[in-house]
Amino acid sequence: MGNNLIQQQISSYPGAAQAKATELRALILAVASQLEKPVEETLKWGEPAWLVPGGSTVRMQWSRKAPDALALHFTCKSSLVETFREIYREELSFGGNRTVWLSLQEPLPTALLQHCVSLAFRYHSIKHLPLLGA
Repeated sequence: MGNNLIQQQISSYPGAAQAKATELRALILAVASQLEKPVEETLKWGEPAWLVPGGSTVRMQWSRKAPDALALHFTCKSSLVETFREIYREELSFGGNRTVWLSLQEPLPTALLQHCVSLAFRYHSIKHLPLLGA
């Protein structure tokens, strides 16, 4: 699987969601590259997902149920979103214990998302640390 399926899925989104999803995908791939981790792009539940060795899966979703946002999902059994909520309570919007909501109308909070994805991609080596070492 990989790039073609991811690109097909993203290109099925409406214009604003497609542009934001393309930007978010580039950010996720850049974080994996900075961490020097090989990244696997795949579809999980029909949505773009990224996995790296020793990391926790990151998945992106656009849905007609929430057409003005992208959801960035993290493993609900992890402490990732709980940690993000502690650190970025004022800056990010959350859904339950697995989702960061990103408005299609606002610029991506790039630095915050890079940090969140970096924590997810290093999760298994930092999960024992308070606030994941953040």
